Amino acid sequence: MLLSINHLQVQYGKQTALDIEQNIMIEPGDRIGIIGSNGAGKTTLVKSILGLTNYKGSIQTELKKEEIGVHMQYNHYANTMPVKNIMETLLNTNIKNNNKLQDLIAFFEFEACLNKRYSSLSGGQKQRLTIIMVMMQDAPLTFYDEVTSGLDFETRQKLMEKLIEWYQEKDNALCIISHYYDELELLADKVLILDQGKVIAFGNKEMLFEQYCGHAVITIDNCEKNDVLTKHFNHLLSPGHLIALSCQDLEEEEKIIRVLVEHDVNFKRSNHDIEIMYINAKASYYSIEGERAGLRPGDLKEGKNGGRYEYKAV
Repeated sequence: MLLSINHLQVQYGKQTALDIEQNIMIEPGDRIGIIGSNGAGKTTLVKSILGLTNYKGSIQTELKKEEIGVHMQYNHYANTMPVKNIMETLLNTNIKNNNKLQDLIAFFEFEACLNKRYSSLSGGQKQRLTIIMVMMQDAPLTFYDEVTSGLDFETRQKLMEKLIEWYQEKDNALCIISHYYDELELLADKVLILDQGKVIAFGNKEMLFEQYCGHAVITIDNCEKNDVLTKHFNHLLSPGHLIALSCQDLEEEEKIIRVLVEHDVNFKRSNHDIEIMYINAKASYYSIEGERAGLRPGDLKEGKNGGRYEYKAV
């Protein structure tokens, strides 16, 4: 075990920013995707682990603070010197004499950027610089906070492929905070879902998907024709432009596909769609919380920050 969190609570004045009641454990080799809307408590969780904010509860770890790496969403470096000098100064090394740093620079195809000033780097190049700096630490546990935020799709994809390749078969544990579900589907083997400071769900990605979605999910365009065509199948909650159909087993999946093919409907099949899982995990959580509060199906429970959640029995 690298780190264990239990009964963690963070207060900012009268507001509860984080209230984790269950035990969260991070093991060597874990790849944990942390997801949640803005204000869910993701950054507060990282700050608590790093000791940057006051908290109540227990965070136990065998690691020293310097053995936990962090890639923050926003980073600022001096614009008056070449990137090469920034790297050598902050890392207290010389690139020519550091084989590991040379390997990382080559791996991320960063050689052409060394003599540029930071302000002249593109968004993707700036992210690669910070990733190289973090990876030089070779920490047993590293947090990546929105590592590809603001980048175009192609740049994001290339950067994620590099991260996956670099950490393949390594025991370093990673916690990746991201709003891009496709990234987490590639990188994460566990998922931690936060909402309004609470843990909605935590566990193995495949197990959570089966719990909230079933054997597989088939998504199609949301239109009147498709809604009528699939009204007898089990619908999951989904983004407004999609209809998501739950397949509890292979037989049900084949039945749905036959109907869609017969009616010439394009579809996508997935057994790891994190976005659909996330939406339905939240709905399930608030349904259970509503039932505990004595609400009836159809009642509305008002959440923090003006959020409202419709209680539906599940």
